[in-house]
Amino acid sequence: MAFTLRRPFVLSSAIKQVSRSTASSARAFHRASPFKLNNTFLTSKPASPITSLSKSRNASRRTYMQPASSITGPNAGNLTQRLLYGAGIFGGTILAINLVFNRETREDGGMPPFERSFLNETFLHTGLGVGIIGVAARALHQSGWSYRLMATNPWIVIGGSLVASIGTMYGCFATHPDNYIQKYALWTGFNVAQAAILSPLMFLQPALLARAGLYTVAMMGSIAFVGATAKQEKYLYLGGPLLAGVAVVAVSGLAPLVLPATAVRTLMWTENIWLWGGLAVFGGFTLYDVQKVLHHARLAERGLIKRDAVNESISLELDFLNIFIRMVQILGMSQRRK
Repeated sequence: MAFTLRRPFVLSSAIKQVSRSTASSARAFHRASPFKLNNTFLTSKPASPITSLSKSRNASRRTYMQPASSITGPNAGNLTQRLLYGAGIFGGTILAINLVFNRETREDGGMPPFERSFLNETFLHTGLGVGIIGVAARALHQSGWSYRLMATNPWIVIGGSLVASIGTMYGCFATHPDNYIQKYALWTGFNVAQAAILSPLMFLQPALLARAGLYTVAMMGSIAFVGATAKQEKYLYLGGPLLAGVAVVAVSGLAPLVLPATAVRTLMWTENIWLWGGLAVFGGFTLYDVQKVLHHARLAERGLIKRDAVNESISLELDFLNIFIRMVQILGMSQRRK
């Protein structure tokens, strides 16, 4: 239940600040645009010989062509450097996490085929669910839903999102896997409910959202790799501590609705707990959920439970969304400091 406790008013404040910064930068760009007409072109001058006219044209070509090469070169170099840095950080993160948390690997000769197929099917449904959320959020934003959502009372937004999310989620959990139509209808309804609450993120710059998504995939991918290659049931004990941690994060997220605006220091601490503590908690939930998927795969192989990748993907989707929201806020804060 604590998975769905989010703060849309934090997103709206971040959106307003980012939009103001982008608007000011756009105005500065237009004021300093080199393509404005000079007053000298509007004044009448006597005709000059053809040779001088051709010389001036060649000079203007040189002055406009030379800065173009100097501008595109460094950008291409910066892009290559960023890609190399990103690949190095991603590989180093996987190596460091694997060395710290995965010193004891599996002793059964690797992942069995039935575990691998069930894990791949779960990841497939997780990717499809995240894609549905992105497409639905974009469609709702273009229809004007984001403006109406941001103008609504935050308590109404939280209550409505809890009812829609929890109702569709537990309805999907209770549906038998053989009932495909009802199962996938409730799963789609759950994804649309998440898209409805996250649609105001579309006010932000697409580049920022793309970077946040890339960092989220890198973080979850490295943690999932550790969980998939670790010993069986090694991290399943984290369920209780992580549940306590997510309760603290959820309470800190609701603090701005209760505390007065004068309690600046307390609000700052609750903001840090919600942001950085939530990032650590949901990273731990990713590790726990991957090992839980493998545990359920072994139980399904023995015939104790029914194989259901849709239910397993919902937990990973919630981990992705919570990490993604915090990545967006971290990148927005770092962009405003520049």
